[in-house]
Amino acid sequence: MQFPKQFLWGTASASYQIEGAYLEDGKGLNIWDAYCQESGHVAHGENGNVACDHYHLFREDVKMMQKMGIRYYRFSISWNRILPNGIGEVNQKGLQFYSDLVDALLEADITPMITLFHWDYPYALHQRGGWLNPESSDWFANYAKIVVDALSDRVTYWMTINEPQVFIGCGYAIGKFAPFQTLPPKDLAQMSHNVLLAHGKAVKVIRESAKRPPQVGFAFSTPCCTPTDDSPLAVEIARQKSFAFTRERFAFETSWWADPIFLGDYPEEAYDILKSDMPQIQAGDMELISQPVDFYGVNIYYSMAAENPNGYTENDYIGCPRTQMGWPVTPEALYWGPKFLYERYGKPILISENGMASHDWVQLDGKVHDPARIDYMKRYLRELHRAMEDGTNVMGYLYWSIMDNFEWADGYDKRFGLVYVDYQTQERTIKDSGYFYQNVIETNGKAIFSNT
Repeated sequence: MQFPKQFLWGTASASYQIEGAYLEDGKGLNIWDAYCQESGHVAHGENGNVACDHYHLFREDVKMMQKMGIRYYRFSISWNRILPNGIGEVNQKGLQFYSDLVDALLEADITPMITLFHWDYPYALHQRGGWLNPESSDWFANYAKIVVDALSDRVTYWMTINEPQVFIGCGYAIGKFAPFQTLPPKDLAQMSHNVLLAHGKAVKVIRESAKRPPQVGFAFSTPCCTPTDDSPLAVEIARQKSFAFTRERFAFETSWWADPIFLGDYPEEAYDILKSDMPQIQAGDMELISQPVDFYGVNIYYSMAAENPNGYTENDYIGCPRTQMGWPVTPEALYWGPKFLYERYGKPILISENGMASHDWVQLDGKVHDPARIDYMKRYLRELHRAMEDGTNVMGYLYWSIMDNFEWADGYDKRFGLVYVDYQTQERTIKDSGYFYQNVIETNGKAIFSNT
Protein backbone atom coordinates (compact mmCIF):
# COMPACT_ATOMS: atom_id res chain seq x y z
CA MET A 1 0.00 0.00 0.00
CA GLN A 2 1.27 3.44 -0.93
CA PHE A 3 0.13 7.05 -1.22
CA PRO A 4 -0.72 8.70 -4.57
CA LYS A 5 2.28 9.55 -6.75
CA GLN A 6 1.59 13.28 -6.52
CA PHE A 7 1.40 13.24 -2.68
CA LEU A 8 3.39 16.07 -1.08
CA TRP A 9 5.87 14.85 1.57
CA GLY A 10 7.62 17.52 3.60
CA THR A 11 8.39 19.23 6.87
CA ALA A 12 7.68 22.59 8.44
CA SER A 13 9.14 25.31 10.66
CA ALA A 14 8.40 28.88 11.80
CA SER A 15 10.61 31.95 11.65
CA TYR A 16 10.69 32.92 15.33
CA GLN A 17 11.20 29.34 16.43
CA ILE A 18 14.39 28.72 14.44
CA GLU A 19 15.93 31.86 12.93
CA GLY A 20 17.52 33.74 15.82
CA ALA A 21 19.42 36.87 14.70
CA TYR A 22 16.67 38.85 16.37
CA LEU A 23 18.35 42.25 16.03
CA GLU A 24 20.59 41.65 13.02
CA ASP A 25 20.60 43.24 9.59
CA GLY A 26 17.89 45.77 10.31
CA LYS A 27 15.23 43.44 11.68
CA GLY A 28 12.61 45.07 13.93
CA LEU A 29 11.08 43.68 17.11
CA ASN A 30 8.07 41.42 17.17
CA ILE A 31 5.82 40.76 20.17
CA TRP A 32 7.76 37.63 21.12
CA ASP A 33 11.03 39.56 21.00
CA ALA A 34 9.50 42.21 23.23
CA TYR A 35 7.64 40.10 25.78
CA CYS A 36 9.93 37.08 26.13
CA GLN A 37 12.32 39.44 27.87
CA GLU A 38 9.80 39.81 30.72
CA SER A 39 10.05 37.21 33.46
CA GLY A 40 7.32 34.67 34.07
CA HIS A 41 6.16 34.13 30.50
CA VAL A 42 8.48 31.44 29.11
CA ALA A 43 10.01 28.37 30.75
CA HIS A 44 13.43 29.10 32.26
CA GLY A 45 13.18 32.70 31.03
CA GLU A 46 14.18 31.57 27.54
CA ASN A 47 13.61 33.39 24.24
CA GLY A 48 14.16 33.13 20.51
CA ASN A 49 17.08 35.54 20.30
CA VAL A 50 19.38 32.81 18.96
CA ALA A 51 17.10 29.75 18.71
CA CYS A 52 18.60 27.40 16.07
CA ASP A 53 20.57 30.21 14.42
CA HIS A 54 18.96 29.23 11.13
CA TYR A 55 19.51 32.76 9.85
CA HIS A 56 23.22 32.04 9.66
CA LEU A 57 23.08 28.27 9.14
CA PHE A 58 20.28 27.97 6.57
CA ARG A 59 22.55 26.67 3.80
CA GLU A 60 23.76 23.82 5.99
CA ASP A 61 20.18 23.18 7.08
CA VAL A 62 19.01 22.95 3.48
CA LYS A 63 21.81 20.50 2.67
CA MET A 64 20.69 18.45 5.67
CA MET A 65 17.11 18.43 4.37
CA GLN A 66 18.38 17.37 0.98
CA LYS A 67 20.28 14.49 2.60
CA MET A 68 17.04 13.46 4.33
CA GLY A 69 15.16 13.42 1.04
CA ILE A 70 12.73 16.18 2.04
CA ARG A 71 10.70 17.29 -0.98
CA TYR A 72 8.59 20.15 0.40
CA TYR A 73 9.55 22.65 3.09
CA ARG A 74 7.02 24.95 4.69
CA PHE A 75 8.59 27.94 6.44
CA SER A 76 7.27 31.29 7.59
CA ILE A 77 8.44 34.79 6.81
CA SER A 78 9.28 37.15 9.67
CA TRP A 79 7.09 40.19 8.96
CA ASN A 80 9.34 42.51 10.93
CA ARG A 81 12.49 41.18 9.23
CA ILE A 82 10.98 42.53 6.00
CA LEU A 83 9.32 45.62 7.50
CA PRO A 84 11.03 46.54 10.79
CA ASN A 85 8.08 48.73 11.78
CA GLY A 86 5.44 46.52 10.21
CA ILE A 87 4.78 49.15 7.53
CA GLY A 88 6.92 51.70 5.76
CA GLU A 89 10.49 51.16 4.63
CA VAL A 90 11.45 47.70 3.40
CA ASN A 91 14.53 46.06 4.88
CA GLN A 92 16.27 44.71 1.79
CA LYS A 93 18.66 42.52 3.79
CA GLY A 94 15.72 40.74 5.36
CA LEU A 95 14.09 40.20 2.00
CA GLN A 96 17.39 38.95 0.59
CA PHE A 97 17.63 36.30 3.32
CA TYR A 98 14.38 34.72 2.21
CA SER A 99 15.29 35.04 -1.45
CA ASP A 100 18.56 33.22 -0.75
CA LEU A 101 16.69 30.55 1.24
CA VAL A 102 14.26 29.96 -1.64
CA ASP A 103 17.16 29.67 -4.08
CA ALA A 104 18.99 27.22 -1.83
CA LEU A 105 15.86 25.07 -1.52
CA LEU A 106 15.27 25.00 -5.25
CA GLU A 107 18.91 24.10 -5.89
CA ALA A 108 18.42 21.17 -3.50
CA ASP A 109 15.26 20.13 -5.38
CA ILE A 110 13.06 21.06 -2.40
CA THR A 111 9.84 22.93 -3.13
CA PRO A 112 9.36 25.99 -0.88
CA MET A 113 5.98 26.57 0.76
CA ILE A 114 5.63 30.00 2.36
CA THR A 115 3.53 30.96 5.37
CA LEU A 116 3.19 34.72 5.56
CA PHE A 117 2.39 34.91 9.28
CA HIS A 118 3.25 32.50 12.08
CA TRP A 119 2.60 34.50 15.25
CA ASP A 120 5.55 36.95 15.29
CA TYR A 121 3.49 40.14 15.02
CA PRO A 122 5.48 43.39 14.62
CA TYR A 123 5.79 45.13 17.97
CA ALA A 124 5.48 48.59 16.39
CA LEU A 125 2.05 47.63 15.04
CA HIS A 126 1.08 46.03 18.34
CA GLN A 127 1.69 49.43 19.93
CA ARG A 128 -0.81 50.87 17.44
CA GLY A 129 -3.53 48.45 18.51
CA GLY A 130 -2.42 45.40 16.55
CA TRP A 131 -5.25 43.22 15.25
CA LEU A 132 -7.78 45.53 16.91
CA ASN A 133 -6.77 48.41 14.65
CA PRO A 134 -9.18 48.78 11.69
CA GLU A 135 -6.14 49.24 9.44
CA SER A 136 -4.54 45.94 10.50
CA SER A 137 -5.79 43.94 7.50
CA ASP A 138 -4.41 46.56 5.12
CA TRP A 139 -1.05 46.43 6.93
CA PHE A 140 -0.97 42.70 6.33
CA ALA A 141 -2.01 42.99 2.68
CA ASN A 142 0.75 45.53 2.09
CA TYR A 143 3.30 43.20 3.68
CA ALA A 144 1.99 40.28 1.60
CA LYS A 145 2.39 42.29 -1.60
CA ILE A 146 6.06 42.97 -0.84
CA VAL A 147 6.80 39.29 -0.23
CA VAL A 148 4.81 38.09 -3.23
CA ASP A 149 6.50 40.60 -5.53
CA ALA A 150 9.90 39.41 -4.36
CA LEU A 151 9.43 35.64 -4.26
CA SER A 152 6.50 34.55 -6.42
CA ASP A 153 8.69 34.10 -9.48
CA ARG A 154 10.02 31.00 -7.67
CA VAL A 155 7.30 30.09 -5.15
CA THR A 156 4.00 28.38 -5.97
CA TYR A 157 2.58 27.39 -2.54
CA TRP A 158 1.32 30.11 -0.21
CA MET A 159 -0.29 29.97 3.21
CA THR A 160 -1.57 33.25 4.57
CA ILE A 161 -1.85 32.72 8.33
CA ASN A 162 -0.93 29.97 10.79
CA GLU A 163 -3.34 28.93 13.51
CA PRO A 164 -5.38 32.05 14.24
CA GLN A 165 -7.22 29.96 16.81
CA VAL A 166 -3.99 29.74 18.79
CA PHE A 167 -2.44 33.18 18.42
CA ILE A 168 -5.77 34.89 19.14
CA GLY A 169 -7.00 32.34 21.67
CA CYS A 170 -3.73 31.86 23.54
CA GLY A 171 -2.32 35.33 22.95
CA TYR A 172 -5.36 37.46 23.73
CA ALA A 173 -7.98 35.26 25.42
CA ILE A 174 -6.10 33.16 27.98
CA GLY A 175 -2.77 35.01 28.05
CA LYS A 176 -0.50 32.00 27.50
CA PHE A 177 1.32 33.33 24.41
CA ALA A 178 2.65 36.76 23.41
CA PRO A 179 1.46 39.41 24.01
CA PHE A 180 0.09 37.54 27.07
CA GLN A 181 -3.21 39.42 27.27
CA THR A 182 -6.71 38.48 28.40
CA LEU A 183 -9.28 40.49 26.48
CA PRO A 184 -13.09 40.40 26.57
CA PRO A 185 -15.16 38.57 23.91
CA LYS A 186 -16.03 41.77 22.03
CA ASP A 187 -12.36 42.53 21.41
CA LEU A 188 -11.58 38.91 20.52
CA ALA A 189 -14.41 38.86 18.00
CA GLN A 190 -13.26 42.08 16.34
CA MET A 191 -9.66 40.86 16.25
CA SER A 192 -10.83 37.64 14.63
CA HIS A 193 -12.71 39.56 11.97
CA ASN A 194 -9.66 41.68 11.19
CA VAL A 195 -7.48 38.56 10.95
CA LEU A 196 -9.97 37.01 8.53
CA LEU A 197 -9.99 40.21 6.50
CA ALA A 198 -6.19 40.08 6.46
CA HIS A 199 -6.36 36.54 5.14
CA GLY A 200 -8.86 37.47 2.42
CA LYS A 201 -6.94 40.53 1.30
CA ALA A 202 -3.70 38.53 1.21
CA VAL A 203 -5.35 35.85 -0.94
CA LYS A 204 -6.48 38.59 -3.31
CA VAL A 205 -2.96 40.06 -3.40
CA ILE A 206 -1.43 36.67 -4.16
CA ARG A 207 -3.94 35.95 -6.93
CA GLU A 208 -3.42 39.36 -8.55
CA SER A 209 0.34 39.71 -8.12
CA ALA A 210 1.91 36.25 -8.24
CA LYS A 211 4.28 35.77 -11.15
CA ARG A 212 3.51 32.05 -11.44
CA PRO A 213 0.11 30.40 -10.94
CA PRO A 214 -0.23 30.12 -7.17
CA GLN A 215 -1.67 27.48 -4.88
CA VAL A 216 -3.17 29.37 -1.94
CA GLY A 217 -4.43 28.27 1.45
CA PHE A 218 -3.76 28.72 5.14
CA ALA A 219 -2.69 26.56 8.10
CA PHE A 220 -5.38 26.36 10.78
CA SER A 221 -5.49 24.19 13.85
CA THR A 222 -8.62 22.20 14.56
CA PRO A 223 -10.27 20.88 17.73
CA CYS A 224 -10.84 17.49 16.10
CA CYS A 225 -13.33 15.35 17.98
CA THR A 226 -13.45 11.63 17.29
CA PRO A 227 -16.37 9.24 17.77
CA THR A 228 -16.54 6.79 20.65
CA ASP A 229 -17.37 4.02 18.16
CA ASP A 230 -18.22 3.60 14.47
CA SER A 231 -21.98 3.88 14.87
CA PRO A 232 -23.73 6.59 12.81
CA LEU A 233 -24.90 8.28 16.02
CA ALA A 234 -21.40 8.44 17.51
CA VAL A 235 -19.97 9.75 14.22
CA GLU A 236 -22.63 12.47 14.00
CA ILE A 237 -22.01 13.53 17.62
CA ALA A 238 -18.25 13.80 16.91
CA ARG A 239 -18.92 15.80 13.75
CA GLN A 240 -21.12 18.25 15.62
CA LYS A 241 -18.54 18.62 18.39
CA SER A 242 -15.82 19.28 15.82
CA PHE A 243 -17.72 22.32 14.53
CA ALA A 244 -19.39 23.41 17.77
CA PHE A 245 -19.58 27.05 18.81
CA THR A 246 -19.38 28.20 22.43
CA ARG A 247 -19.03 31.61 24.02
CA GLU A 248 -16.29 30.41 26.36
CA ARG A 249 -13.99 29.10 23.62
CA PHE A 250 -15.25 30.64 20.39
CA ALA A 251 -11.80 31.99 19.48
CA PHE A 252 -10.56 28.40 19.34
CA GLU A 253 -13.47 26.97 17.35
CA THR A 254 -13.02 25.72 13.77
CA SER A 255 -16.41 26.95 12.55
CA TRP A 256 -15.73 30.50 13.78
CA TRP A 257 -12.70 30.72 11.46
CA ALA A 258 -13.44 28.40 8.54
CA ASP A 259 -17.15 29.03 7.95
CA PRO A 260 -16.61 32.68 6.89
CA ILE A 261 -13.94 31.59 4.40
CA PHE A 262 -15.82 28.68 2.83
CA LEU A 263 -19.47 29.31 3.63
CA GLY A 264 -19.43 33.11 3.44
CA ASP A 265 -20.61 33.90 6.97
CA TYR A 266 -20.02 33.21 10.63
CA PRO A 267 -21.88 30.24 12.15
CA GLU A 268 -25.52 31.03 12.79
CA GLU A 269 -25.04 30.19 16.48
CA ALA A 270 -22.38 32.90 16.75
CA TYR A 271 -24.93 35.65 16.23
CA ASP A 272 -27.23 34.09 18.84
CA ILE A 273 -24.48 33.49 21.40
CA LEU A 274 -22.26 36.56 21.01
CA LYS A 275 -25.09 39.00 20.25
CA SER A 276 -23.72 42.55 20.64
CA ASP A 277 -20.17 41.18 20.96
CA MET A 278 -20.14 40.17 17.29
CA PRO A 279 -17.61 42.13 15.22
CA GLN A 280 -18.51 45.12 13.14
CA ILE A 281 -19.09 43.67 9.68
CA GLN A 282 -18.88 46.23 6.91
CA ALA A 283 -20.38 45.89 3.44
CA GLY A 284 -18.15 43.70 1.32
CA ASP A 285 -16.26 42.18 4.26
CA MET A 286 -17.57 38.66 3.86
CA GLU A 287 -16.87 38.71 0.14
CA LEU A 288 -13.26 39.66 0.89
CA ILE A 289 -12.91 37.00 3.58
CA SER A 290 -14.33 34.26 1.35
CA GLN A 291 -11.82 34.71 -1.48
CA PRO A 292 -11.42 31.28 -3.10
CA VAL A 293 -8.55 29.15 -1.78
CA ASP A 294 -7.08 25.99 -3.25
CA PHE A 295 -6.67 23.84 -0.15
CA TYR A 296 -7.42 23.59 3.55
CA GLY A 297 -4.16 23.46 5.52
CA VAL A 298 -4.65 22.01 8.98
CA ASN A 299 -2.36 21.27 11.92
CA ILE A 300 -3.54 18.17 13.79
CA TYR A 301 -1.77 16.59 16.76
CA TYR A 302 -4.47 14.85 18.77
CA SER A 303 -8.21 14.43 19.02
CA MET A 304 -10.59 15.70 21.64
CA ALA A 305 -13.62 14.06 23.16
CA ALA A 306 -16.59 14.93 25.36
CA GLU A 307 -15.85 16.17 28.84
CA ASN A 308 -16.38 13.63 31.58
CA PRO A 309 -17.40 14.55 35.14
CA ASN A 310 -14.80 12.07 36.40
CA GLY A 311 -12.06 14.11 34.78
CA TYR A 312 -11.22 11.78 31.90
CA THR A 313 -12.57 11.10 28.42
CA GLU A 314 -12.43 8.15 26.08
CA ASN A 315 -9.33 9.73 24.43
CA ASP A 316 -7.72 11.18 27.52
CA TYR A 317 -7.98 8.47 30.15
CA ILE A 318 -5.94 7.46 33.16
CA GLY A 319 -2.64 6.04 31.99
CA CYS A 320 -3.15 6.90 28.33
CA PRO A 321 -0.05 7.33 26.13
CA ARG A 322 1.08 10.96 25.99
CA THR A 323 3.70 12.99 24.19
CA GLN A 324 6.14 15.23 26.05
CA MET A 325 3.59 18.04 25.63
CA GLY A 326 1.12 16.01 27.68
CA TRP A 327 -1.08 15.53 24.62
CA PRO A 328 -2.78 12.13 24.28
CA VAL A 329 -1.60 9.94 21.41
CA THR A 330 -4.70 9.57 19.23
CA PRO A 331 -3.83 8.45 15.68
CA GLU A 332 -7.50 8.41 14.68
CA ALA A 333 -7.33 12.21 14.65
CA LEU A 334 -5.74 11.96 11.19
CA TYR A 335 -8.69 9.94 9.99
CA TRP A 336 -11.63 11.88 11.39
CA GLY A 337 -10.15 15.39 11.31
CA PRO A 338 -9.46 15.49 7.55
CA LYS A 339 -12.68 13.55 6.84
CA PHE A 340 -14.91 16.02 8.69
CA LEU A 341 -13.17 19.05 7.19
CA TYR A 342 -13.37 17.69 3.66
CA GLU A 343 -17.04 16.81 4.03
CA ARG A 344 -17.92 20.28 5.35
CA TYR A 345 -15.71 22.51 3.21
CA GLY A 346 -14.97 20.44 0.11
CA LYS A 347 -11.34 21.44 -0.39
CA PRO A 348 -8.25 19.21 -0.60
CA ILE A 349 -6.66 18.80 2.82
CA LEU A 350 -3.00 19.53 3.48
CA ILE A 351 -1.71 18.25 6.82
CA SER A 352 0.42 21.34 7.37
CA GLU A 353 1.64 20.12 10.77
CA ASN A 354 1.66 16.82 12.63
CA GLY A 355 4.29 15.46 14.98
CA MET A 356 5.24 14.84 18.58
CA ALA A 357 7.53 16.19 21.26
CA SER A 358 9.66 13.55 22.94
CA HIS A 359 12.45 13.25 25.53
CA ASP A 360 15.36 13.16 23.09
CA TRP A 361 19.11 13.38 23.68
CA VAL A 362 22.31 12.29 21.96
CA GLN A 363 23.07 8.84 23.28
CA LEU A 364 26.41 7.18 23.97
CA ASP A 365 26.76 5.99 20.40
CA GLY A 366 26.42 9.58 19.15
CA LYS A 367 22.97 8.99 17.71
CA VAL A 368 19.45 10.05 18.72
CA HIS A 369 17.17 7.05 19.06
CA ASP A 370 13.50 8.04 19.18
CA PRO A 371 11.43 4.90 18.57
CA ALA A 372 8.31 6.47 20.08
CA ARG A 373 8.29 9.15 17.38
CA ILE A 374 8.66 6.54 14.64
CA ASP A 375 5.77 4.57 16.12
CA TYR A 376 3.72 7.79 16.35
CA MET A 377 4.34 8.61 12.69
CA LYS A 378 3.41 5.11 11.57
CA ARG A 379 0.16 5.13 13.50
CA TYR A 380 -0.91 8.61 12.42
CA LEU A 381 0.05 8.14 8.77
CA ARG A 382 -1.79 4.82 8.62
CA GLU A 383 -4.94 6.62 9.74
CA LEU A 384 -4.37 9.36 7.17
CA HIS A 385 -3.99 6.71 4.47
CA ARG A 386 -7.23 5.08 5.65
CA ALA A 387 -9.02 8.43 5.37
CA MET A 388 -7.80 8.75 1.79
CA GLU A 389 -8.95 5.23 0.97
CA ASP A 390 -12.37 6.19 2.28
CA GLY A 391 -12.61 9.18 -0.05
CA THR A 392 -10.99 12.11 1.78
CA ASN A 393 -8.93 14.21 -0.61
CA VAL A 394 -5.55 14.71 1.10
CA MET A 395 -2.82 16.42 -0.92
CA GLY A 396 0.14 16.13 1.44
CA TYR A 397 1.71 15.71 4.86
CA LEU A 398 4.24 18.03 6.50
CA TYR A 399 5.92 16.73 9.64
CA TRP A 400 6.35 19.25 12.46
CA SER A 401 9.11 20.02 12.69
CA ILE A 402 12.26 19.71 10.67
CA MET A 403 14.38 20.40 13.75
CA ASP A 404 14.06 20.95 17.48
CA ASN A 405 13.30 24.60 18.17
CA PHE A 406 11.88 27.25 20.50
CA GLU A 407 8.52 25.84 21.56
CA TRP A 408 6.93 29.17 22.52
CA ALA A 409 6.02 29.37 26.22
CA ASP A 410 7.63 25.96 26.83
CA GLY A 411 11.05 27.24 25.79
CA TYR A 412 13.50 24.63 24.53
CA ASP A 413 12.49 21.63 26.66
CA LYS A 414 10.00 20.21 24.17
CA ARG A 415 11.69 18.61 21.17
CA PHE A 416 9.51 18.05 18.09
CA GLY A 417 12.25 17.77 15.49
CA LEU A 418 13.38 15.08 13.10
CA VAL A 419 16.77 16.66 13.73
CA TYR A 420 18.27 17.15 17.19
CA VAL A 421 19.73 20.58 17.93
CA ASP A 422 22.40 21.10 20.58
CA TYR A 423 21.61 24.68 21.55
CA GLN A 424 25.02 25.13 23.14
CA THR A 425 26.96 24.33 19.96
CA GLN A 426 24.24 24.51 17.25
CA GLU A 427 25.33 21.04 16.13
CA ARG A 428 22.59 19.14 14.29
CA THR A 429 22.07 15.36 14.53
CA ILE A 430 19.51 13.60 12.36
CA LYS A 431 17.41 11.40 14.63
CA ASP A 432 16.37 7.85 13.84
CA SER A 433 12.94 9.30 13.00
CA GLY A 434 14.57 11.56 10.41
CA TYR A 435 16.05 8.55 8.63
CA PHE A 436 12.75 6.72 8.98
CA TYR A 437 10.91 9.64 7.36
CA GLN A 438 13.48 9.57 4.56
CA ASN A 439 12.43 5.97 3.95
CA VAL A 440 8.75 6.93 4.10
CA ILE A 441 9.33 9.52 1.37
CA GLU A 442 11.48 7.20 -0.76
CA THR A 443 8.83 4.46 -0.62
CA ASN A 444 5.93 6.93 -0.97
CA GLY A 445 4.52 5.81 2.36
CA LYS A 446 5.04 2.07 2.06
CA ALA A 447 7.45 2.13 5.04
CA ILE A 448 4.66 3.04 7.48
CA PHE A 449 3.06 -0.37 7.07
CA SER A 450 6.06 -2.19 8.49
CA ASN A 451 5.83 -3.17 12.17
CA THR A 452 9.63 -3.25 12.57
